[in-house]
Amino acid sequence: MKKRVVITGTGVVSSVGMGTEEFWNNIKEGKSGISKIERVDVSDMPTKVAAEIKDFNPEIYIEKKEIRRMDRFSQYAIAAAQMAIENSKLDLKNVNKERLGVIVGSGIGGIETLENQYNTLIEKGPGRVSPFLVPMMISNMASGLIAIRFGAKGFVECTVTACATSTNTLGDAFKVIQRGDADAIIAGGTEASITRLCLAGFCSSKAMTRNEDPTTASRPFDKERDGFIMGEGAGMLILEEYEHAIKRGANIIAEVVGYGCTNDAYHITSPAEGGEGAARSMKTAIEDAGINPSEIGYINAHGTSTSANDKNETAAIKTVFGEYSYKLPISSTKSMTGHMLGATGAVEAIITALALKDGFIPPTINYNTPDPECDLNYTPNKGISTDINYALSNSLGFGGHNATIVLKAFK
Repeated sequence: MKKRVVITGTGVVSSVGMGTEEFWNNIKEGKSGISKIERVDVSDMPTKVAAEIKDFNPEIYIEKKEIRRMDRFSQYAIAAAQMAIENSKLDLKNVNKERLGVIVGSGIGGIETLENQYNTLIEKGPGRVSPFLVPMMISNMASGLIAIRFGAKGFVECTVTACATSTNTLGDAFKVIQRGDADAIIAGGTEASITRLCLAGFCSSKAMTRNEDPTTASRPFDKERDGFIMGEGAGMLILEEYEHAIKRGANIIAEVVGYGCTNDAYHITSPAEGGEGAARSMKTAIEDAGINPSEIGYINAHGTSTSANDKNETAAIKTVFGEYSYKLPISSTKSMTGHMLGATGAVEAIITALALKDGFIPPTINYNTPDPECDLNYTPNKGISTDINYALSNSLGFGGHNATIVLKAFK
């Protein structure tokens, strides 16, 4: 018999807010975390804005000596994981650590460390390269460090599927608990890719905005959209087996009920025409949840503010939901958070869970000019209060990766 899986804690590190409460309040109010880039020199690049975190203090969460041995993406991960554990009130002293897992991914990993150490190699020679280069850089180190920090000795791994990464980590955690191989899992994603090399690469691929106005740069589904805005940060959730959560009197935020994972097998960066793979991912997740498409009350869309994604994701939603798609509330919260790459799915799952809990659909801000190819209800500029029973969150990544998670309101 399949186990039920619930969300009992969340933690967020983002440009929109630190901690779940501040983050969710700002999302509901439609506040943007996008600003002029300050950390790196972008004077010679076409993109000047990002959802850059400017007020993160790692010393609140990590000892000074350890901070120097961690890339920024791991620092974000540990902070968000600690927030999630505190939010869940999970007593680590009384948990079976062999049944406590960690599934945390990053699309890019420690690229800031890689850039810095490459410069050291060129300028000072190989003898000056840090012995911590490799453990600071590799993507799985976020999950490893979280396991070390909190004593998780169970199912611990790292998923890397570009922008679908942390929806896949949640889906994988859901399945591990559902089949009885863990009592609780810290699951999510983290990213710290606002670096000169990473920005240059995305600019060269013509994927990023050239709009220099932070207040309007991220405009998913709007006809004037011209590329995504890079974000950074981390989102972590405590997924827990239902009876385990009930036994300890946990505050249940929402229930995880469905997961879909597909691939376009089409192109290294572009989505399949008509969003064919995304449609299959949504269908799979809805079938896994054992519900009808018409029972979905909200979609947190991938909605990157790129021409190709937004029109193809819109087409995919129409494929799955038919005429109902025109009534179905949708929003892209990347209009506020930017695109957090490997962290985006977890952060958007947190938004989706809180939307169910509070009965509130957050807006897509900066939506001003309708696009005939994107003609659905994207909850423009202002959120709405409404009762929701089931909600769906999409993440679609380079390499053709598609991941969808279905959550249910816990009543």
